[in-house]
Amino acid sequence: MQPTEQRPPVSGRRLGIFGVVALVGAGLIVGTGIRAREEQDNRLKEWTDDQAIPTVAVALPNAKALSPTIDLPGRLEAYSRAPIYARVSGYLKNWDADIGARVKAGQVIAEIEAPDLDQQLLQARADLASAQASAKLSEATLARRKTLVASNFVSAQEIDERTADLSNKNGAVRAGQANVERLEALAGYKKITAPFDGVVTSRDTDVGALINAGGNSGPAMFTVSDITKLRVYVNVPQNYVPAIKIGAKATLSLPDYPNRSFQATVEASSQAVDVASGTTRMQLGLDNSSGELMPGSYASVKLNLQRDATPLSIPASALIFNGNGLRVATVTPDDKVLFKTVKIGRDLGKEIELASGLAPDDRIITAPPDGLADGDHVRVTGAGATKGKPTTASEKQDVKG
Repeated sequence: MQPTEQRPPVSGRRLGIFGVVALVGAGLIVGTGIRAREEQDNRLKEWTDDQAIPTVAVALPNAKALSPTIDLPGRLEAYSRAPIYARVSGYLKNWDADIGARVKAGQVIAEIEAPDLDQQLLQARADLASAQASAKLSEATLARRKTLVASNFVSAQEIDERTADLSNKNGAVRAGQANVERLEALAGYKKITAPFDGVVTSRDTDVGALINAGGNSGPAMFTVSDITKLRVYVNVPQNYVPAIKIGAKATLSLPDYPNRSFQATVEASSQAVDVASGTTRMQLGLDNSSGELMPGSYASVKLNLQRDATPLSIPASALIFNGNGLRVATVTPDDKVLFKTVKIGRDLGKEIELASGLAPDDRIITAPPDGLADGDHVRVTGAGATKGKPTTASEKQDVKG
């Protein structure tokens, strides 16, 4: 049996060194873990802070006019239109022009039988003849009396009386003559004539119809319209009136001619705003020498707008309407929210044309999130995003790099 090999005893000094080394290693491990934990916490805090800042898309207002025109409904009317009423009472004897007939100025289009007027004229002529005979007798009597003045057979008083009687009789003659001429002029209205070259656009009478003089007893007998040129009437909203100048051009579209357009010119403005509608009536002139267009027709009128300054426009999604009114959220150079009150010029659907409230270099938030308030810090993207200062640590690092 061989003896067992004995190991040399471990000294206490080596054990102490080993313990110190183990302790230092454990401390390094613990320190490294703590430092890693702190760095992770710092990164998490930084990421959380970055995520707390809302990201918004910004854009600059569009300084180009979205639409230099405005579309409005219009109504075509004849440039000259004359409803024709009778000046004498009677019965319609005949008519010679039906609707659609082209007539010339002075052309007879109807005739009225007026027996009462004819009798009045005959009586007036008879009264005139009687007055003329009385005046002639009075003149002869005065002439004979004057020949007897020298013989003192006739007094001066009688001569004066005869002279006054002659003047009275001559006055009656002139009155009778005026009455005859009046009735003759009235009898001339038994023939209805066209006042100017044009088209008969209405006829509301027929042969044998009882005709009453004047225009308060029913519709006009005829209506004659000059349609070689038409008037186009448009009611323009008050805020657009300054942008529509006299002489401005307009384009008309009519349902009668879907593939065609017609040119017109602004000729006049009523220079007043209708209280009920808030619009100003404007008149346009439209050439219709071809006779294609009809008075009374509806037309869509596209008017050119002439403005002193180009309006700014923004997306409709940028508008905020609440208890503070109509506002737009903008971003300041240091990337903070600033609300501005605006006024709308025109609502064009997806785009809004502003009348006031913004500057051309304002960065607007195109779709502002809920809960934004003045002074809030935001991260910006989109057009104009580089105008502000970097807000996150990563952005700052990118700028430094």
